Amino acid sequence: MSYEPKLAAALSGATLRQLSHWRRAAGVRGAVLVPEISAARPILYSFRDVVALRACVRLRQEASLQKIRQALDTLRDGMDEREHLSTYRLVAGGDTIYLADPEHAVDLVHRKGNIVIHDMVDVLAPFYRGGRMIPDLLEPRPHVSINPAVRGGEPVVDGTRIPSAEVAALLRDGVRPEQIADYYPGVSAEAARDAADFANYVDSYTDAEIRQVAS
Repeated sequence: MSYEPKLAAALSGATLRQLSHWRRAAGVRGAVLVPEISAARPILYSFRDVVALRACVRLRQEASLQKIRQALDTLRDGMDEREHLSTYRLVAGGDTIYLADPEHAVDLVHRKGNIVIHDMVDVLAPFYRGGRMIPDLLEPRPHVSINPAVRGGEPVVDGTRIPSAEVAALLRDGVRPEQIADYYPGVSAEAARDAADFANYVDSYTDAEIRQVAS
């Protein structure tokens, strides 16, 4: 499963403009995150990319983009850490960004080590950004789930392999939630409503902003 920019934005909390800026700045070097599946049109992000993007969005709430890039340069070049960005736990604090484990951290901006971190952020958990609730990554709605082991991470109706987007499309075509079991036995009306609600949320990352990014 690969994630188009609109879905990657909806799941990470980044705007489409941020995704474009973060992947293009100064080429691969200096970019915050280059999609590992496809960095050229069609742009496609991986599940790991989405996890990393959520971390970057959380960092951006507390730190400047300049500091984030400085921290990433230290991580990649100063420490020669070349694994995918989702592998690392990055935490903003004070005027810096730390590479953290459960007990200690390294200051990536000022390059000081052995600092104790007390507040570790779970990047998979829901959070607020700009007045909008960014959903839990693995359960964006009560009856919609994302699991890399199920259809490659495509959002599905919980407990099934049925893509939630297909259920939402039926409701948009006029099928009532109570009738959805005629098409997908075992999918409840409540699950169908959640699928439609999630689709509406994803589509909120669209229109004018997509046209700006595509231009």
